[in-house]
Amino acid sequence: MLETDGNIFKIRQAVGAIVYKEDHYLLVHKTKINTRTGTKKIDGEWDFVKGGIEDSDESPRHAILRELQEETGSIDFSIIKQFDEKIHFEFPEKMKKKIGYERQETTMFLVEFTGSNCEFAPLDKEIAELQFIPEKEVGDKLTHEDTRSFFMKNLSQQSTKRQDGKMCDK
Repeated sequence: MLETDGNIFKIRQAVGAIVYKEDHYLLVHKTKINTRTGTKKIDGEWDFVKGGIEDSDESPRHAILRELQEETGSIDFSIIKQFDEKIHFEFPEKMKKKIGYERQETTMFLVEFTGSNCEFAPLDKEIAELQFIPEKEVGDKLTHEDTRSFFMKNLSQQSTKRQDGKMCDK
């Protein structure tokens, strides 16, 4: 914990999932955030499924499966791997006071969407939209540079194509 201007700021422990289906990756469009005083609107940002580890979570793996269900409404996921490298960043000054954290450390997972229907129904009110994006467009669509760099470094040219050429059955 850190003391700043009489306020105690902590490092937020979080999890994130790079979800793929064939050669497409799932991005969420977040338009709200949860703060200490409730939900606040933000300018929309495109990101991977991410969220804080809660006291009730048994492990980071448990936390990411919970976040996936909350943000997509689906349980059709298989964790492929947990990355050794984490995403670290510092929140902007205004945000620190709203959320009570100075920095975030995100444990990232590679996750396969195993469902056949790609129609999602987020349970989390922060999420406005979900889209599977072709791999070559992910870097341009992601809002945050640290997430973009992590994706480019760890998943460049991953082969995940289905034999029949389809991504989802609708």
